[in-house]
This record gives sequence, structure tokens and C-alpha cells, in this order.
Amino acid sequence: MTEKPMPFQIDAAFPGGNIVINRIQHDQIELSQDLRDTDGWWFYWCFRVRGAAGRILTFNFTDRSVIGVRGPAVSGDQGQMWRWLGADHVRGSGFSYAFADDEDDVRFSFGMPYQESHLNAFLGRFRNHPLLQVEPLCTTRQNRSVERLHFGRLESAPGFRAILTCRHHCCEMMANYELEGIIEETLSESQAGRWLSANVEFLAVPFMDKDGVESGDQGKNRKPHDHALDYGETCLYPSVAAVREFIPRWLAGKPTVALDLHCPGPRGEFHEVILCPNRLRGEENWRQTRPFLEALEATQRGPLVFRTADSIRFTTWDGKPSGPPAATFSSWIQSVPGVRFGSVIELPYANAGGREVNQNTARAFGHDLARALYLYLRDGTNRKPDEPDARDG
Repeated sequence: MTEKPMPFQIDAAFPGGNIVINRIQHDQIELSQDLRDTDGWWFYWCFRVRGAAGRILTFNFTDRSVIGVRGPAVSGDQGQMWRWLGADHVRGSGFSYAFADDEDDVRFSFGMPYQESHLNAFLGRFRNHPLLQVEPLCTTRQNRSVERLHFGRLESAPGFRAILTCRHHCCEMMANYELEGIIEETLSESQAGRWLSANVEFLAVPFMDKDGVESGDQGKNRKPHDHALDYGETCLYPSVAAVREFIPRWLAGKPTVALDLHCPGPRGEFHEVILCPNRLRGEENWRQTRPFLEALEATQRGPLVFRTADSIRFTTWDGKPSGPPAATFSSWIQSVPGVRFGSVIELPYANAGGREVNQNTARAFGHDLARALYLYLRDGTNRKPDEPDARDG
């Protein structure tokens, strides 16, 4: 008599979880992303499977293709470390996975999720560090605390200020690994780190849509509008209202740059290169942004490659004008006195110019961004990145 396999469980009952189970028939599972309050279609999903050790399961998505170019992300340690399963495991809109005999709790996702727990673990490395402080920005509608991080020159007035925001669209998680890299470089003993921590106070908001991050929402195109489009005359979301109230007072007219860190769509030419989409800003803002991007291109050392030309081509490829949407963070921040530029950086989820985006390479790109900010703020962009300067050392 053949022994019946033990039942397995699929769920999304954990921070960042998102899935709808449509049908389970033996080892075939039909599922779809949970769109909740999304206006239209989007692609984020994240679920776990328990009790499937030793089995091979096939997961088929029923609401269009929602698997990226490197296949699904997989975690065997409750979502801390992730790897790409690979496109060779994907068939159509589904994928199969062979659970090892000791794999009893495995998570799968469109990307590599980053939750409050990841941030807390990262900040634990810098506990009591004199150059990093964690303060509350506000409380969300669901009674969660939104963090604001201050790092760099904190003990007295800096020469410059810099603003970093993440997760205006809560599913765009790779931006947080990028932010970690910026913080690591700034607090390091590198030439760039020493200069930045002596001259720049950074403000970072890791989770603009904290509720969406923890609840596992899409975030993009949230009804009636999402956090990224909440910078109009009135604000729906406490975090946006708090940013709009706090930043002008905090800047006090100091020379400032602002980067809003995002991820693009799931696949396609302009979703698989790192972009600073110049269509989101006006002519003067682009004039101020471009030298920073050229410094980034000249100084980058990590495995992910940024090319200014890609951003220019993205802006002009369809012949549409590049005027900034009125209600975005990057548009609003340009109106604040002292701000040199406010720009969006789009880091792909999995593939950037043919190179793998993952937790480590995203952090490495953050290091590159910090070094580019160092060059840009230190003395403009006319000097080559490796040229010595008497002020260093």
C-alpha cells in the first residue's frame, strides 16, 4: 500500500507576505498575487511553504506573468538571505521547486523582501555609533512607527545635507539594500566615508509606506493614489505629511541633494538597467543632477553598472516631454530652499545590464552612490575621481 504524502501548507501570514491560493491539486498549485486596493495590475507576491520536504511542487500564476528574469527569489532561513532560483526553473507563468529532505520552511517571492526586521538587524551593527541616530518620523494609520535615520555629521552644523527616501512604493524592496550600502560607506574609514561623515548630515526614511511594507501590499497605484503621488495640496498619508513638515525646517536653507530610491517594472529594456529617469524633473534640475550622475559613472567600483546615457535615452525614446509630475517627492523637493537637485534612482529587482542584482550587489551600488555624492559635493565634477586632493588624508 502506497503511503499518502503528508499535507503541506502555503500561506502569507508573515511580514511582507502576499498571495492568493486559487487551487491545489496534488503537487500543482494555482495562485495569484493579492492586488487588494491596487488600481489595476501589479506583480508583487511573497509566500511560504511548510511541510513539503522531499517533494517537488509546481506553482502556476494565473494573473499574467509575475516572475522576473532570474526566476523567483528563494529563502530557506525565514526571509533573511535570498537567492535567485534561476530562469531555467520557470515554465510559462510558473516554476517548480524540489524541496530538500530537510527543507520544511521555504519562502518564495518576486524579489528579495526587506522588512522592519532587516532594518533592525542592520542598525544593530551600529548600536551606539556616534554618527548614526534613529528618530521617529511619525505613526502610521495602522499604528506603526516610521523611522528617520540621521547619519554623518551630527554633532554640529554640516556644510551639506542629503535626503534619501525608500519605499514610496512599498514593494520596491531592493532600494533598502542600496540604502544600507550608502550608510555603510558613509560610516566607513574610506576616503569618501571620512569626508562625508565630516561634512554631510544625511536624513534617510527607509519605509515611506511602512504599513504596506509590513502588510505585503503592492503599494504602486494604491487607491485613490499611492504614497509617491501624495505630494499635492493635501496629504493622505502621515509619513508624507511628516516629511513635508520636517524637511524644510531641518534643511534651514543648507545646500542639499535628494535621492528617492525606487525599483522599476518586472522586465524589459528599461526595467533592466539602472536609471535616473530625467523625465521626472525640469531642465534646471537635470542640469544640477547630471554632474552627479557623471561622477557616479566615473567612480563606480561595484558589479552593477550605471550609464548616464541610458537615462537620457529613456527620457527621449518615446518623444514625450519630460515635465515632472506635480505630486511626486522629487518634484516637491525641488521647491524647498537650498535643494540643488531632487532625483529618482531606479534599481532593477534582478537584472541590471546583464548583471545580477541581489542583496550584496545592491549594497555595493549603494557604496558607489555614496562615493559619487562625495565627489559631487566636495568640489563639483571637473576633477577626475582618482586625482588627489590636499584636503584628503
